[in-house]
Amino acid sequence: DFVEESNLQRQILFDTTDVAQNLPKAEAARRKLNLINPDSEVEAFVRDIDASSILPAIEDVDLILDGTDNFETRYLINDAAIFLNKPWIYAAVVGSYGMTTTIVPGVTPCLRCLYEKPPSPGTVPTCDTAGILASIVHIIAAYETTQAIRLLCRVSGGVREEMIYTDVWTGEHKRIQTHDSRDPNCEACVKRRFDYLNAERGSLATSLCGRNAVQVSWKEAHHVDLERLADTLRASGTVKVNAYLLKFSGPEAQFTLFPDGRAIIQGTHDPKIARELYARFVG
Repeated sequence: DFVEESNLQRQILFDTTDVAQNLPKAEAARRKLNLINPDSEVEAFVRDIDASSILPAIEDVDLILDGTDNFETRYLINDAAIFLNKPWIYAAVVGSYGMTTTIVPGVTPCLRCLYEKPPSPGTVPTCDTAGILASIVHIIAAYETTQAIRLLCRVSGGVREEMIYTDVWTGEHKRIQTHDSRDPNCEACVKRRFDYLNAERGSLATSLCGRNAVQVSWKEAHHVDLERLADTLRASGTVKVNAYLLKFSGPEAQFTLFPDGRAIIQGTHDPKIARELYARFVG
């Protein structure tokens, strides 16, 4: 991903210089961290993480921190972490609330124990449909990185088997115990079926010949409430909806979405861009 002006209010490693230079986020972060501490050694990899690239990316790390923005990638991280026996810390924010939990293979419940499958497209808010309040990013990131320090320093009792949930706008704060949440029939951490790592689940993106469009579809069955999603998208652009499809047109994306979750993303022939736009606006 590249640094955009809309990132700057909540992503404190970036500034307007990075926007002007069109820097990839990984490289911009590396430069900023080296300015803060010139003695640090930071490696930046500008690459797309998918089922074919994730294992080489994490095989020699001690801990994985989740800074991603979609469920599909998190389930892929979960599969890869279990496969390589690597701890990872899940974190997510949208609107004014966020949550984080630590996942240690063989010790804690994994992501699929907690959420057997990702929500269907259009059922949860996204950063483009609901926005993100900057303060919740920093609160959840503080919990996430502090837990990382505890794990890396091997503090006694460093693994906290709990999900921390915070809504900075309402002041709601919960600590949800997860030690009894391990699923004895979990497909990932018990049966070791790595559906996402083996690319057996998730989205498919296919460029449509001669149309400057990409079709995004799903390997598993979904049902999208088009009317509900239309209400969410109207704040971001023009929406037309009927029982058969939803058409959305905004300054950053134009697409047609069908009740089974399939979408045709107009204006690009790049599957990576199409998947990103799908994640941003549909979820």
